[in-house]
Amino acid sequence: MAPLEILIVGCSIAGPSLASFLLLAPQPASQKPRITVLERSSGFRTQGQNVDIRSVGAQMIRKLGIEKEVHASSTGEKGVQWVTSDNRPWASIEAGDDDKGHTPTSDIEIMRGRLSRILYEKSKALSDRVQQQGGAGIEYIFGDHLDELDQDGAKVHVHFAKSGSRRAFDLVVGADGVQSLTRRMAWGVEGERERVRPLGVYGAFFSIPRRPETDTEWRRCYHTAGRRVLMLRPDMPSNRTTAFLYTINDKDPRLAQVGIDGRSSMGEQKALIKEYFEDAGWESQRIVREMMATDDFYYVSMEQVKMDRWSKGRVVLLGDAGYCATPMSGLGTTLALFGAYNLAGSLARYGDDVAAALDEYETRMRPFVTKAQDVKLGLFRFMNPESAWGVWLVDRFIRFMTWTRIINLLFLFKKPPKETEVVEDYGLETVKE
Repeated sequence: MAPLEILIVGCSIAGPSLASFLLLAPQPASQKPRITVLERSSGFRTQGQNVDIRSVGAQMIRKLGIEKEVHASSTGEKGVQWVTSDNRPWASIEAGDDDKGHTPTSDIEIMRGRLSRILYEKSKALSDRVQQQGGAGIEYIFGDHLDELDQDGAKVHVHFAKSGSRRAFDLVVGADGVQSLTRRMAWGVEGERERVRPLGVYGAFFSIPRRPETDTEWRRCYHTAGRRVLMLRPDMPSNRTTAFLYTINDKDPRLAQVGIDGRSSMGEQKALIKEYFEDAGWESQRIVREMMATDDFYYVSMEQVKMDRWSKGRVVLLGDAGYCATPMSGLGTTLALFGAYNLAGSLARYGDDVAAALDEYETRMRPFVTKAQDVKLGLFRFMNPESAWGVWLVDRFIRFMTWTRIINLLFLFKKPPKETEVVEDYGLETVKE
């Protein structure tokens, strides 16, 4: 049996994770899949927000042999504090152990770009090892993308837009995010409105210089009228502070418009965020001033991707491309890692029976995804009120919940049930640190 030829589109978290797990299959090196990873950016992307690694996600980084490195590279966030306009903390929750509950700050908090780099380097090391043993390993292609994708039942035929080359693969994996081009080419553009569901939440991530007198190891959260929230979070390894500003708004069409690919520049996005937040109080003037100068700005429209099935023929979706749960869930990174493990394991189990492997992947992931996407939007809007009076009431509600520790019980119920976290044993090798 010839090794599977697999194309992975996307080199963030899900893509390199899948490539690594595929190389940890129990077959001899010569029988392991021949993997190509395609990334549209010309270089490795380092932008992105703080991400959590929770529940089974921690087991996945342990299997990849990167647990110590990830912990050493974490942001060092101790927990979350809600603060007044003059920066006095009035409620706080410490970072949680995910075995005991799902708190705002995970046991493992790390910058997305930093985690991507660790996963990418691990995949290259595993590829080198497989090649030394006589296998094909991983071919990385940066600065190109697909503009054609066709299937004939046995192969997926693709065309690379910039190089002009045509190639055929046994399987194409779309790990290219919420705005997945792979998904649009395989399933059709006309169904995107049903698959990608905006939540009416818009914001921006970026980093700013750390101010030692106020920027501590705690995440500081300030919310104000107009359903606006400002957060400052530590990133101790870089000695910088990361900012996240968001607003809940379904009335201003500009918020959605500036997030559409190719329709606006970073300058337009920054100008709109400035308009919404420069008068928000607290440290808003400092944050907005630094935002206008930063070059690691990232605008986001929070969306969920919901699909009845994540594969079509020999094209399959992984991570945000198929089942984005939004940053509000705190489980997006864990979904990517767990999905990569289950897809690789299913392919290892069924060999060249790709259809059976994709069925297995679907069966293993669906319960976990369903729970992760169960975001209570009504509660989220309640916790981010429109009026100043509403903010006052929510402040007192949060203070009461944290003081009585009732909030800990609520976070406990947010944790995915154990039956959705079962880690199937596919015989994949666990890498030693």
